[in-house]
Amino acid sequence: MDRQVDLVIIGAGPAGMAAALYASRAGLETLMVDASAPGGKLLKTYMVDNYPGVPSVSGPDLAVAMYQQSVSFGAEYMYGEVESISKEKQVTLKDGSIISAKAVLIATGAKEKQLNIPGEADAIGHGESFCAVCDGAFFRGKEVVVIGGGDSALEEAQFLTRFASHVTIVIRRNEFRASDKAQQEIAANDKIRVIKHHIPKEILLTDGKVSGIVLEDVEEHMELTVPCQGIFPFVGHVPETEFAKGLGILDDRGYVVANDKMATAVPGIYAAGDCKAKELRQIVTAAADGVVAATEAFHQITGI
Repeated sequence: MDRQVDLVIIGAGPAGMAAALYASRAGLETLMVDASAPGGKLLKTYMVDNYPGVPSVSGPDLAVAMYQQSVSFGAEYMYGEVESISKEKQVTLKDGSIISAKAVLIATGAKEKQLNIPGEADAIGHGESFCAVCDGAFFRGKEVVVIGGGDSALEEAQFLTRFASHVTIVIRRNEFRASDKAQQEIAANDKIRVIKHHIPKEILLTDGKVSGIVLEDVEEHMELTVPCQGIFPFVGHVPETEFAKGLGILDDRGYVVANDKMATAVPGIYAAGDCKAKELRQIVTAAADGVVAATEAFHQITGI
């Protein structure tokens, strides 16, 4: 299936959906393409309480509301996995179909980074998970370990206490990087303990399932084995931009380089959200990026 549209948006997370809303509302024929359900990381987020105007909402509920609004002015969503983008703004999907557009927005976000330690390859899907909201219920009454000290790690650890018998948080440093609110909630939860100054070294498996994790003290280099049945790493992300390698618009980490108007070095190709090289990655900043990108694409396409 080959198509011609004004704006094709690769990714249907907060950045892509905000862009679709603004672009279609401005009259552009707009198509969102994503290899998963609309919502991006919102679908994996238990609760959002820092989105302006929305005191507290579950991630999936916010995703549904965003999606319904994003297509309310005629934007379309289609399932598809992108193979490549040309400088002529042709988007080729892995099924061979081509979408030609007057402008392209890359809004694919970033995927969770793995620990890259012995045992992990066999542990993924057998006790190691990157989504507490998705898989937390499988660990009812079990011991789990969360790796990471940012907001995501602490929020997921808090959520996991709804199911797990005990949650251990492991951080490399002496202090968390998370907000004071998240830290206070962790400190008040008696099902959570924290191990500081340690890093993961190996995942242990018994009968093909996670049975523990070996940690190393970063100061004294002594090892500590923590028995557990679940491991949840939250140690950063890797941008989902493999398909854009041929454009020469990625930095050395794979993030898309774009200016404050979300424009890349290739005319007519924009970037927004977590896949873009920038300092702060939040739902609200992703949405803002998408709005700016859609507005710039509108000006480029219409000449207004």
